[in-house]
Parts: sequence; C-alpha cells; structure tokens
Amino acid sequence: MKLVETLRGKNVKELSDELVSLRKEQFNLRMQAASKMTHEKKRIRRLIARIKTILVEKGLRV
Repeated sequence: MKLVETLRGKNVKELSDELVSLRKEQFNLRMQAASKMTHEKKRIRRLIARIKTILVEKGLRV
C-alpha cells in the first residue's frame, strides 16, 4: 500500500501528468500486442485506476 500513499501525497497536476504518461504507455503496450507483456498491461491498467480514484477523491472529475 506504499504506492497508494505515495499517490495520495501528490498534487492534482502531478497525478494528471502521471495519468497521461501511463495512458501513453498503455497504448504502446497495446500496440505491441506481445503476450509476454500481459503482466505489464495489467500493472498499468491498475495504476491508472488507482490514480483516477484518487483524483475523484480530491474532487476532480476524470
């Protein structure tokens, strides 16, 4: 849960920047369509969900 605590400590701008970066990475992984990257796609998807949840908690609409 240390990751969640780190994310909660970031401000909205930092979270938004991280979200954009992760979405780009997610898109690139999807384009590679390599089965060995399945675990990485899952990790990115979950991290995006965590960031979006924290942004909603901070009162922002995602």
